[in-house]
Amino acid sequence: MNTENLQTAAFAEGCFWCTEAIFKRLKGVMSVKSGYAGGSMENPSYEEVSEGSTRHAEAIQITFNPNIIPYERLLDIFWATHNPTTLNRQGNDMGTQYRSAIFYHSDEQKEKALKSKEKMEKSGIYKDKIVTEIAPFTNFYKAEAHHQNYYDRNQEYPYCQYVINPKIQKLLKECKKDVKEEYIESD
Repeated sequence: MNTENLQTAAFAEGCFWCTEAIFKRLKGVMSVKSGYAGGSMENPSYEEVSEGSTRHAEAIQITFNPNIIPYERLLDIFWATHNPTTLNRQGNDMGTQYRSAIFYHSDEQKEKALKSKEKMEKSGIYKDKIVTEIAPFTNFYKAEAHHQNYYDRNQEYPYCQYVINPKIQKLLKECKKDVKEEYIESD
């Protein structure tokens, strides 16, 4: 495959196990890594990020082919798969490490993210104000190995069944045309 056209995106929408499980199922997404972004500490551990003092968010870094799935479509799915109106919180996960954020890699991504956020605010889908941070990408530190592909390896765990699986089902219902064929039948 020609890797010249691949691009990178980084999102935070609460627990990275959830976000990774969603975005790895999309056509055109070549890889998804769970990790930490947006903070100042170099090479933080999960425990350090969980304490909330690093300013890192649990995030994912995506490598994608924009000819198959444009950045704008990734943004649509980002908005649809979490609550961007809760500050530093997704469900029961609380703290700055669970904030909603888009870490843009270029001026073009910044412009598209801002336009997408404005479109969401005007849509009326959310009654509360969208608090998603849109910030320049500065760093990404890959999380420990046991956090990678967490949902696919641990689907029987209660957290996966009660928190992640409903998000996957929503993705399959609302964005089925964007989902890789192998995930439509298995999920």
